[in-house]
Amino acid sequence: MFDIAPSEFLLVAFVALVVIGPKDLPKAMRIVGYWVGKARGVARQFRQGFDNMVREAELEEMEKRWAAENARIMAEHPATPAADAALPSRVESGATTVDHDAPALVEPPVIHDRPAPPAPPISVDHPHVEPAAPDHPDAPREGAAS
Repeated sequence: MFDIAPSEFLLVAFVALVVIGPKDLPKAMRIVGYWVGKARGVARQFRQGFDNMVREAELEEMEKRWAAENARIMAEHPATPAADAALPSRVESGATTVDHDAPALVEPPVIHDRPAPPAPPISVDHPHVEPAAPDHPDAPREGAAS
C-alpha cells in the first residue's frame, strides 16, 4: 500500500530524532503507534461493514433466484389432487391405526438413584506349594539370602 523504502524510513527516523529529541522520542512513538492502531481499527470496521453489505446483497439476490426457480418448477409440475390422494397419511397395521402425521410420544429414560449391587467376591483356590528337595538344583542353599 505505502511503498516506503528502508532508506526513506531511516531518513524519517533521523529527522524525528533531531526534531523531537532523544528524550521525548519514545513518548512520541507511543502516541504515533496509538493513532496508527486506531486508524487500523477504523479501517477494519469499515471493511467489515462493507463486506457485510455485499454479503447481504448477494444473499438477497440468491433468494430472488431461488424463489424464481422454485416458482418455475412448481409451474412445470403442478400438484394434482389424485397424486396427493395416492399417498396415504394413515397406515393401518393389524387392529391398530398408526397416524404418521401425529407427533410421536417418547417417554424419557428411567434413571435410578440407587447404586448397582456389589459384585460377589471372587474366590481363588491357592495351590499347596511344598519346598523343593535338598538335592534339587533350584533348592535354596544354607546361608543364601531368600
